[in-house]
Order: sequence, then structure tokens, then C-alpha cells
Amino acid sequence: MEQDIKAYHNSQSPEDLEICNLLYEVICANLPKSERKIWHAHPVWFLDGNPIVGYSKLKSGIRLLFWSGQSFGVEGITPEGSFKAADVRYTDVKQIKKNDLKLWLSKAKKIQWDYKNIVKRKGVLERLK
Repeated sequence: MEQDIKAYHNSQSPEDLEICNLLYEVICANLPKSERKIWHAHPVWFLDGNPIVGYSKLKSGIRLLFWSGQSFGVEGITPEGSFKAADVRYTDVKQIKKNDLKLWLSKAKKIQWDYKNIVKRKGVLERLK
């Protein structure tokens, strides 16, 4: 595990650490060619410089965010914000359904909006895949 992500994990409560560790393990196994780093203060995975998935601590638990999740056409994730993102929130590691997570990660590889260039395009998203 990268040192910056390890430091992020170590700053979590024992319950949230368990969630983060499982998310990290499943995401890394399913996005092996991705770049991962701390971005905007939390772990995020990128494909070709484009953010795909990440998780962060909220008051209500750990939020798993898929930048293009609204386009996946699957159940279990909720639209988030005014672009194409969708999320799911966890308060207990037992809530994580690995098969759902693997499906969402599969969709995340196939369905991408160009967040990398959103500033250059003045807030306009274009579909990459």
C-alpha cells in the first residue's frame, strides 16, 4: 500500500479502517492498471489520468464515489452532485457486497466521462467510453 494512502487509513477509526482496507483490496484487485494516490485529501484511482473511483470519510461513514456512476445503469449506487457521479455509503464492513463492488468497478472501466479535462472545457463533460 502506498504510504500516503496508508497514512489516510491509519487516521480512521477502527470500524472505518476495516471498511477502507476492504475497499482498497477489492479496488486494487479489479483495477490493476490504475494509478492510485491521495487526491483532494482522500484515496482515488485513475485510468489515463481520469478519476474513476475513490472513498472518503464523512460524518455518516465512508463514501465510495464513482465519478461516472450515474451512467452505469445498475442498482445500489445513488446519484451524487450535478455531474455524472454516484456513491454508496458504508458504516459497517458487513454492508460491502463484493459482487456489487466488482460489477461497479467493471462498469467504471467501461463507462467514463472526461473529468480530467472538465476545467479546460468550462464544466462540460464529454463521454470517453
